[in-house]
Amino acid sequence: MARPQAPSGNTRKLDEVNAWTKKRHEAALEPELPIIDSHHHVWSDRRGRYLIHELLEDIDTGHNIIASIFIEAETMYRAEGPTAMKPVGEVEFANGVAAMSASGRYGKSRLCAGIIGHADLTLGDRVQPVLEALIAAGNGRFRGIRHTATWDTGDAAKHQIPRHQSLPHQILSPAFRQGFARLQPLELSFDAWLFYPQLPELVDLLSAFPSTNVVLTHSGGLLGIPPHDGRRDEVFAIWRGHIRVLAQFPNLSIKIGGLGMIRCGWDFHLRTVPPPSEDLAAAWRPYVETCIEAFGPSRCMMESNFPVDKQSCGYGVLWNAFKRITQGCSDAEKGALYRDTAARVYRLAV
Repeated sequence: MARPQAPSGNTRKLDEVNAWTKKRHEAALEPELPIIDSHHHVWSDRRGRYLIHELLEDIDTGHNIIASIFIEAETMYRAEGPTAMKPVGEVEFANGVAAMSASGRYGKSRLCAGIIGHADLTLGDRVQPVLEALIAAGNGRFRGIRHTATWDTGDAAKHQIPRHQSLPHQILSPAFRQGFARLQPLELSFDAWLFYPQLPELVDLLSAFPSTNVVLTHSGGLLGIPPHDGRRDEVFAIWRGHIRVLAQFPNLSIKIGGLGMIRCGWDFHLRTVPPPSEDLAAAWRPYVETCIEAFGPSRCMMESNFPVDKQSCGYGVLWNAFKRITQGCSDAEKGALYRDTAARVYRLAV
């Protein structure tokens, strides 16, 4: 019997997902390969509980996770004070998790070693004090901003947390660009999260800001739900064309992952038992290989996107899927994909 259909956005039923993913366990492939998980979240709110202990339980699957990057997800905002400053609370929270991990009492993995927070870049020049407050709250760990700009006419726009229900063409607006211009002087990067039809807008942004460090997340925002469903070959061709154009910008790198989100359309979440890594690798291989071929390993980094991608598989199974896809890479190429690119882009001393 298949599991019930879930929303096409982020799951809010972590308890259910945890029980489901535990139905499949795999021994870690290449267990000594050092990994920096370049994209994960930590939260405890309406979506469920995913704090340090839950993250550690996922990590304890035999893979060599040496460090991780925390990515904002609208959690633990300040309850009081100016609206623009409320996201500072999330960085304070993430820095607390990082401090716990750095104590060594929770194992060798350095969780949240780099922190990406949120600031409303449409504030324009008024975002400057927010950025400065975020840097201070990160206690040396703050690395950049994610201002989600995903927008679509179909189901992908539904079931998102309020701030992620973006306006169309947001990164093209003068106010956003004015705020974006404040990042590079502060040595802050920008994590770009858009859906694949929006990627030409990122080309425009990169052309205007060739010196700002930008990271395209979630493999470029694939969609396989209405109105993009039933068109996988067509969508792949369009997406691949955008990826090849974007790869021409040397200040852009890409995170390979986010493919387990329900909105990607593979429906692994409907299986009674989670898929094995062989099935995931077969589905994801064309997308992973396209990114690596376009950007080269030195501008690619691997991400778990947990707990969001837990909708499709367990943590250890996800890394096995990636390792199956990259098994033909050289040791140097694997070093870049799984550790070195993330360490360089996010300035981690690991």
